[in-house]
Parts: sequence; C-alpha cells; structure tokens
Amino acid sequence: MQLTPLNDLHVELGANLVDFAGWEMPILYDSIINEHRFTRQHATLFDVSHMGRLFLSGPDAEALLERLNTRPIADMKIGQCRYSHVCREDGGILDDVIVSRLHERWLVVCNASNRDKIVGWIRKHSEGRQVTLDDQTLTTAMIAIQGPDTLALAKDYLTMIDLAGIKRYHCLEGSYLGINYICARTGYTGEDGYELILPAAAGRMLAGSILNAKGALEGRIKPAGLGSRDTLRLEAGMPLYGHELSESVDSLTAGQAWAVDLNKDFIGAPVLRQLQEHGMARQLVGLHIEGKRIARQDTPVEKDGGKIGVVTSGTLSPTLDMVIAMAYVDKQFAAIDTPLQVNLRGQPIAAQVVRLPFYKRSK
Repeated sequence: MQLTPLNDLHVELGANLVDFAGWEMPILYDSIINEHRFTRQHATLFDVSHMGRLFLSGPDAEALLERLNTRPIADMKIGQCRYSHVCREDGGILDDVIVSRLHERWLVVCNASNRDKIVGWIRKHSEGRQVTLDDQTLTTAMIAIQGPDTLALAKDYLTMIDLAGIKRYHCLEGSYLGINYICARTGYTGEDGYELILPAAAGRMLAGSILNAKGALEGRIKPAGLGSRDTLRLEAGMPLYGHELSESVDSLTAGQAWAVDLNKDFIGAPVLRQLQEHGMARQLVGLHIEGKRIARQDTPVEKDGGKIGVVTSGTLSPTLDMVIAMAYVDKQFAAIDTPLQVNLRGQPIAAQVVRLPFYKRSK
C-alpha cells in the first residue's frame, strides 16, 4: 500500500486509516459529521496527495490535451485551471480531471484510482507527438484547505502567497526559499479554499506546522478525512468517479454538459453529438428522501413499484439534516418535484426529485 508524505502526521493525530485506491488514507480523525460541519463553519485541512499529478510539456502538449479533453484547452491563459472529462471513443468517461496551464508546461490532476489508466491513455495518444509526461505523484504532496475561514488563515500560514489575489479556478506557480509550489483556488467541498502542491518533505512540514500552530490550538482549523470530503462534495452536487461517473456513463447523461464543448474535436465527441441530437435515456438527478434511512449506492429507485433508476451516492446531510442522494433515473421521471420511491430492503420510502446542488455556500 502506498503512503502519502503526510502519513506519519495522520498517525500522530489519531486518524482512522483505510485503504483507498491503493493508498493508506485517513477516513476520519474525530467523526465524519464533526469534520463536515467544521469545514462548513471554519476550515479544515485534507491530505489529497493520493490524487495523480501529471505534468505535460513539449511543442505538442497543448494539441494533445485539446484532443483528450471535452473542454477547450488552447484558449486557456497561464494560471487558469479548467475542469474537464477524458472520454473513450464511445463517450464513456475515463476520468474527470482538472487541467492547469502553467508557464512552460501543463498540469493534469486526476483521480487516484484512474492514474495508471490516464497515464497509459496519454502515452498511447502521445505516439508521434513531441510530448514529455512527468508523473510527480510520488515525489510531491498535495494538501487542500477548505472552508469560509480559509483566506483569513492563509494570511498567517502562507504569507508568501496572496491567495485572495488568485481567482476561482486559477493557480499560481512560484518558489519560496528554494521550494517550488503550485497553489490553486480549487476544491471539492462546495466551500472556498485552495489546493497546494509541494515537494513531499515540504508538504509534510507545512501541514504539520498548520495543524500544530496557534490557529489549530484556537480551534480555527482541524484535519479532515475522506469521509467528510465525500459528504461535503455530495451536498455540493459534485460527482465522484466510481459513483456518478464511470466508463459506462457519458458526460451528458451525467449532467455535465457544461463541461463539454461539442464544437471542438475530442475523443468521444461524435457519440456525444448524437446523444445531444437524439436525447439521453437516463438523467442524473438529486433526491430528497423521507425519514433518516440512507439510500446507499445501487439502491433501486422506483415509480409505482417499478424500477426506474438507481442511487449512485447517498447520505444524511449534516448541513441540511435530511437524507439526500444522487441517482440515475429514466428521463421521463427526471423533472423537478417528481415523486418517486427508493427501495430500502424491500420497503419503498418516499423521495422527491430536487435541483442540484443540495447546498450552495453564501457569497
């Protein structure tokens, strides 16, 4: 099992560690609910070093990324980040990624479970092109600090970076005391925050200093694990690969049409154009579910006793104090306010289609 550079810090802080995509990762430190709520109210630090960090350079890097991604790449300015999908020829989603344009190279951040697949895909389509791929996943650390207090805390911990000067979905590449870093105003919680890539040892040192400094002792920032990261992203209506996204699902059916530009040529575009023209059979929707029983992944969704869909993710929302879920349902049952049921071990429980996201932070 692979260890992140912050592993000894997780042990020191008493984290509950689990195997996640071949990495030993903290699922929680205190409780998922407490870490979730603290993120919404203050700020938390997540170790996301398991995610792939792939750097591409060379004369043909831009053209390659343009071909592989569902969103335009060539028009990106230095310091801009863009969420995108990488698809197969049949439109199935290989991964959802964030592409960043740096000064002389590109950064692709991919999911841990898909890193080998995406590396292989890039290499396959790099044949005959002048592209260099540098996978720095194992030599760097990546930490995310998320929550409404993030910017105020950054003034204490990241004095070398003007975080407030970085626009949402933009990044800054720099060096401080000989340590190279990339700081991006991105995240996966529905809150404001940033993600920071550093050399492995520097990442461990920074995370330790933040969590053991005055701000942590005053209760302004705490560590959080993958459990709360999942419930936070679900409230924010953000898809998770292996749940809402997979090779058996296309970007349009997944409700991610905003992340697709069908006017450009990319792998999978012809199939997606046909889907747009003829319509999708299913659609991803949000559900409010009656009671307190959680509808987990693969729970059947029904209408009048007949199965019309399946839950992809579900939880008891710590912010809204109600059971929420995302699900794929037949298109004719996807309209907002449509009454449905989820089948929990043979018992139909009332549910209603609602607009995503479930939660949106105040500006």
